[in-house]
Amino acid sequence: MAINREIEDLARDLIRHQHDHPPVRDLNRETDRRQTLSDRIAGDFSRLIGSWVFVLAQIGVMVVWVVLNAISALAHWDGYPYQFLNFLLSLEAAVWASLVLMSLNRMYDRDRLRAQHDYELDVKTEEETKALMNHLMHQDEILLQVLNRLDRSDREMKRLLRRLESGDAAAAESVRPSGAA
Repeated sequence: MAINREIEDLARDLIRHQHDHPPVRDLNRETDRRQTLSDRIAGDFSRLIGSWVFVLAQIGVMVVWVVLNAISALAHWDGYPYQFLNFLLSLEAAVWASLVLMSLNRMYDRDRLRAQHDYELDVKTEEETKALMNHLMHQDEILLQVLNRLDRSDREMKRLLRRLESGDAAAAESVRPSGAA
């Protein structure tokens, strides 16, 4: 009966060492949810500007522009130094640079969020490690208690065995006749 109570106490101590922590967040979903329409447009344009399709399209537009102005099939709307083309390319570069910078700002915000998330994960990992170490130390204490109880039981069993053996020897001597050797 007492052993069952001790086992229940040990089980209650083990249950006490459970812990909870908040769940891990999905950063991609969180950053996508925070994006505004302009952020999405800037990201799409940045992906477009950084592609070979855009580079080849830009080269194609410039070649068509120069060829149409060179062959004089149409009225020369932009003469040889191609000042209007330079103006349009400069304007386009300014707009694209602004959109790329907006996209970089969004990436910076995402990196900051990732760094914060990494920090939170590190804190959770440290807490988990501490909790596991405390749990293991508690289990060590319980194992030492069990070992001490087993050692006491073993010593008690040996003591009882010696008493039984000495009692058997005394009983055997009392049964033996006094003249027999």
